[in-house]
Parts: sequence; structure tokens; C-alpha cells
Amino acid sequence: MLRLVEAAEDAYLKHEFDADLQYEYFNAVLINERDEEGNYLELGKEFILVPNDHFNNLPVNISLSDVQVPTNMYNKDPAIVNGVYWSESLNKVFVDNFDRDPSLIWQYFGSAKGFFRQYPGIKWEPDENGVIAFDCRNRKWYIQAATSPKDVVILVDVSGSMKGLRLTIAKQTVSSILDTLGDDDFFNIIAYSEILNHRQVCCNNILTNETFLFMFQHFREHLDKLFAKGIGMLDIALNEAFNMLNEFNHTGQGSICSQAIMLITDGAVDTYDTIFAKYNWPDRKVRIFTYLIGREAAFADNLKWMACANKGFFTQISTLADVQENVMEYLHVLSRPKVIDQEHDVVWTEAYIDSTLADDQGLVLMTTVAMPVFSKQNETRSKGILLGVVGTDVPVKELLKTIPKYKLGIHGYAFAITNNGYILTHPELRPLVRILFIDLFYVAVCVAFGFFFQV
Repeated sequence: MLRLVEAAEDAYLKHEFDADLQYEYFNAVLINERDEEGNYLELGKEFILVPNDHFNNLPVNISLSDVQVPTNMYNKDPAIVNGVYWSESLNKVFVDNFDRDPSLIWQYFGSAKGFFRQYPGIKWEPDENGVIAFDCRNRKWYIQAATSPKDVVILVDVSGSMKGLRLTIAKQTVSSILDTLGDDDFFNIIAYSEILNHRQVCCNNILTNETFLFMFQHFREHLDKLFAKGIGMLDIALNEAFNMLNEFNHTGQGSICSQAIMLITDGAVDTYDTIFAKYNWPDRKVRIFTYLIGREAAFADNLKWMACANKGFFTQISTLADVQENVMEYLHVLSRPKVIDQEHDVVWTEAYIDSTLADDQGLVLMTTVAMPVFSKQNETRSKGILLGVVGTDVPVKELLKTIPKYKLGIHGYAFAITNNGYILTHPELRPLVRILFIDLFYVAVCVAFGFFFQV
């Protein structure tokens, strides 16, 4: 991992951004695709793929990586092209790592710009709608490596002016924020009009941890039931959010790290500086992120001021297509302290299933180890720019090989759990797949109340 981090940071340090850069890279979706005349598509030139038994006989290229770009992003956006160009230097490190340790499987770099460089190179197939929804920035390994644990209160405006498309966009925005939360994060949602409606979304006056997946699903179900009515009393909602965060901070029940308030609204008639002066100034320990819903910008100045005065970020979301990319901006802001301090923390995810590498014994349990990649350019170092995250998948059975079994005794056995109670490996752990969510990626096992809950 460290070799990948150093190679990526050095490559970016030597690169100068070129808005007119023309670079033909291997796009994982377009490789080996031809048009009606038999010519290779743009970004889809020939890419040799050979079945490899180490990768469950999947056709791969062990000499090169290729790049996946989310469907909602432009393949030839200057930011994407420049990022792909300088990250090309990772190919040598990918190959060298694999030569040194043939037990390695997938190695990758997830860029803060959204593209995903994967080694060995493999062909990606879109779904029946021609879409690949995968965005590396939404994955657990990326979020855990990029940011520190955080307490988040999401304020959703459900006043009468939010009816129709605006409320739909607001719900999708909340859902996208929830997708970016990790296992070490605590959160709550307050839907406000002239009263606070957080009881119909979750419990009153508490933050909950996403570790309990059934509670996480509970949030999503109640989010769909929100309706717009009445007058938006943002001052009441802000007071409630600050009181909630203060209580959890003082009692040590939350993450005891970063804190943030996410405000999703179609406007604010005031800057509410008296509230911020009471709760958040001068230390500004709680960052305010404001999301203006809709095309109108009449109240944009107030929302911008709130975000800037509280070390946050402002963005406007006009359509559903704008949601994903705009939500991601807050992660870059929260990663700044980590980048400035150059904290290259190594993170491990809980066990999950990789169906592409299923063996004769069935589905394979995996874990991911990841590290953040930072900009070391002098002119940007003080701004704390996150370049992305590097990671590699590790089969749990490979971890078991490191256990000194001779020290366990006749009836002894080894097991490992994460700080959130997820079992990483245990003799009684068996992969069990049940479709609970549309995007099933983790099969998590939670230890709580003395029972095993498999979800």
C-alpha cells in the first residue's frame, strides 16, 4: 500500500494540469468495443484479456490496469483525463506488487474526481439499462480512508415551498449523504417546518451509528414518507441540531471527532448569525454544509454565508442528476485536516463477499485494506487536497494463514472483530446472502446483546 501511495503522490507532484490534454486511456467499459464499421470506439482500443486461474478464470490483463468512470460523468472531462494520465504511473507498482506477492488479487486507486483505476485490467459490463452505477467514492474503503469519524445531523426542509420536484431532490440528497457515511459515523435526520419532525424519521434527541444496518434501513423507509407542509422554521431546527451535537460531544457518546450539520432547503430568509455565535463561534467546531434545492438563487447568498462562516461548503442542486456529484463535495472538506497533517492511516473494512472470485467451496469472504493519497504540491498543501484512496482486497483465508495455530491449544481457535463489532473471521462464520438492499455489497455480522445477527 505504501508503495502505491508514494508512487501516486510523486506522480501528481510532477504533473502540471493541462485543460487541453488529449490522452487515450483504456476505459474499462469501452475496451475491445467496435462500431458498425469494425473500428475500435474512442477510448475502446484493443485490450488483451486472458483467463487467469488466480482470478477465478476471469479474463484479465496482468500487465496493465484500466479505468472505470461512472456513467453520470464525462469520460473526457479535463479533470478525469489529467487524473488518468498522471495515475498511469501506478501500473509499474501494481505489477511489481503482484510479482512480489502472487497471492494479491485486486489492487486499485479510487480518485477524488470519480474515476477508478483497477489492476489487473478487466472488462466492465453495464446493466440492462446501459448504466454502471458504481462510484468508488461511495464505497466503505474509500470513505473510511478519506475521512475521520464524524457526527452528522441532517436538516431537511419540508415546508410547503418544498412540494413536488424539490422534495424529491431533497430526499435523494439525504439518501446520497447516507451512502457516504461509514461504520464509525453517527447521524440523525430532522425534518422541519414549523415543528420538528425527527420522531417520524428516527429516535428523538439521539444520534445513531450506521453499524446497525436495520436502523439504517429504517431511516430510508421513513424518508420516503416525508411530505411538504407549513412554514419552515430553520432557527428551531438549528438550535435542536446544535444541542444534539453538544450533548453527544460532552457525554462522549458520538465519534468524538468531526461534527457537521447538513442543511437541505430551497432557501433561508436569514443568516442566523446569533445562533452560530451562541453555539459555534469562535471555535467553529461544527461545520455547516448547505444544499440549495431548485434553480432559483434568491436566497443563495444567505446559505453561502452560513457555510463559509462555519468552515463548510455551499452547493446548489437543481436536478436529480446533480445530486451525486454535489453531495461528494463535503467529503473533500472533511478530509482537509487529515490531508494537512499528512495522516496516512491504514484502514481495514469488515468482511464482505466478492462473488466474482467464488471458489469450489462457495462465496469468498474478503476484507479491504486502504490508505489515503494526498497532494504534496507546496501551493496546495495548506489547502488539504485529497487525491484519492488506494486499496487492495485481501481474502480472509489469507489472514488465517498468519495465525500461529500452535499457540492456540487443542480446543482453541482464533477470531477477529472490528471496533464496531463486525466479525472479520470466525470458525462459525458462513457467508449467507439475502437480498435486503438494492445495493448489496457487504454481508456484515454484528455482535450485539450477546447474539449474532446476520444481515
